[in-house]
Amino acid sequence: MSVLKSLLRLGPFVRPYRVRLAAGVAGFGFARVFEGLVPFFLAQGIDRISSGSGDVGGPVLGIVLAVTARYLVVTQARYAVRSAGQLVAFDLRQRLYDGLQGQGVKFFANHSIGDMMTRAVTDISLIQRLIAMGTILVIILVYATLVGFGFMLYFSPALTLLLLPPLPFIYYHAQRSARQMGTASLQVQERLSDLAALTQENLAGIRTIQAMAQEDNEIQRFDRTNLSYANAFYRQAQVNSRMMAWMPSLAAVCSITILGYGGHLVLAGEMTAGALVAFFMYVNMVVQPFRVAGFIVNLVQRAGVACERLFEVFDLPPEIPDLPQTVSASKVRRRIQGAIDFRGLSHRYAPDRALALDDVQLRIGRGEMVAIMGRVGSGKTTLLQLLARLLDPPPGTLFIDGADVREYPLAQLRAQVALVPQDAFLFGQPLKANLTYDDPERPLERIWAAAAAADLKDTIKGFPEGLDTIVGERGVTLSGGQKQRAALARGLIREAPVLALDDCFSSVDTETEERILTGLRRDRVGRTTLLVSHRVSTARHADRIIVLEAGRVAESGTHQELAQHGHLYAELERRQRNGEHPIPVATAL
Repeated sequence: MSVLKSLLRLGPFVRPYRVRLAAGVAGFGFARVFEGLVPFFLAQGIDRISSGSGDVGGPVLGIVLAVTARYLVVTQARYAVRSAGQLVAFDLRQRLYDGLQGQGVKFFANHSIGDMMTRAVTDISLIQRLIAMGTILVIILVYATLVGFGFMLYFSPALTLLLLPPLPFIYYHAQRSARQMGTASLQVQERLSDLAALTQENLAGIRTIQAMAQEDNEIQRFDRTNLSYANAFYRQAQVNSRMMAWMPSLAAVCSITILGYGGHLVLAGEMTAGALVAFFMYVNMVVQPFRVAGFIVNLVQRAGVACERLFEVFDLPPEIPDLPQTVSASKVRRRIQGAIDFRGLSHRYAPDRALALDDVQLRIGRGEMVAIMGRVGSGKTTLLQLLARLLDPPPGTLFIDGADVREYPLAQLRAQVALVPQDAFLFGQPLKANLTYDDPERPLERIWAAAAAADLKDTIKGFPEGLDTIVGERGVTLSGGQKQRAALARGLIREAPVLALDDCFSSVDTETEERILTGLRRDRVGRTTLLVSHRVSTARHADRIIVLEAGRVAESGTHQELAQHGHLYAELERRQRNGEHPIPVATAL
């Protein structure tokens, strides 16, 4: 029943195409009637030949017309049902993708990319097959049974009733097999997700695998996962094979019964030879769809499991709720100025983990350039992600221009708070498309200005294809420094009132960094800039430096002030000046 409940949840997705499906259902109904007329006319022809009449023109014409009509109706009915299946699959895939856009760090920490790809491709394809193919098979089974039994009763009620006793056994076997198929199908889908997740992870990390000479270990790991999927598929195939094996036995029993008792009726003159031949054809018409009953059950069970997996994602609320209704229309329309206020901001990633940020009290004025430093794990990246609401801050703890960031529509907030993340992700598209990702219509002058500000202009001109250079998946054709500068240019081109740079100079040499930061101070006058970095050379360009320790603000001041205090920043400055190892990781995380 759980499978049926899952399939019934497809109702809102199927409802817009109910006219197509209804037309297909009606078409297959008429097709079965036309198919049932063929044995009817054939019986008339045989009986006329047996009686010596020889006038078979009428039956032959009837068969030709019935076959032609069936062809025309089935063609249109199949198109209607299959197109409906494709449209439902399109809507499901769109709904899944839209839902994933609203999820955040916690969701993707618990769900692998490979698993989501399996749900988007394989699971939705199973639902499409159920609607496009399964619907056709079920309709044929129902209509063929009704039409077939109707004509069988017409030709011989007694012989028809003789074939009914096996039906309860068929139903029992189908129910038992369906439960087994449901369990087997769930295991297949889960193992397939594991296989997709492992494949995606390995291909994404192929350079690390090769650099550490772990190819053989990863091949063995893949072999175990692949074998687990294969074994689950074999178990499903065994259940399906048993379901299919008993149908020929049922057909054989029916044939023996018809031949024995039907032959007796013909010899007794209670049934004509043509009627017996037609009866055989109607029995085949009824039994033939049951031959694929195992396939139908398999399809229904797998599609039911696919529905459960899809609605697991559909039922999740957005991890970062958008609350535009809580802010006045004037505030939504006006441009952010850039004054930021942290009022006792705390955040933890999970209930059983330590606080990543603990009661942060901090004010950043409009147009101020602030550097945020601290040990690894002290909460620097978390602070920026909360500012852009990639993580959700508690109400009343983070304000921009006096308004709670939770009151800004996400689209407005993220358009005006430009976050350049630590991971310089680039799409496998031309460099120009990466730089203008949020607005491909930007003028060429602005693109080159952003590239120059990120010290990337000369690098681009050195590429044979310039801005049209394909950077490869994740920017694989670029060096680490080039990727970071490209990501920086993508952030700078937006000219946002708040720019948050999350350690995006780690792969850039100090000379290049110096040129970029000098340009930033000049170009971003009047606009707020936050710099997360481990380098004192980066932080000293800022108007103010904030030092985080175990999620708390430990120090605040200029470079000169903090260097004289003798605390964490001074120690960090001394170590970097002397080329010593960095300060150990923070204890908060």
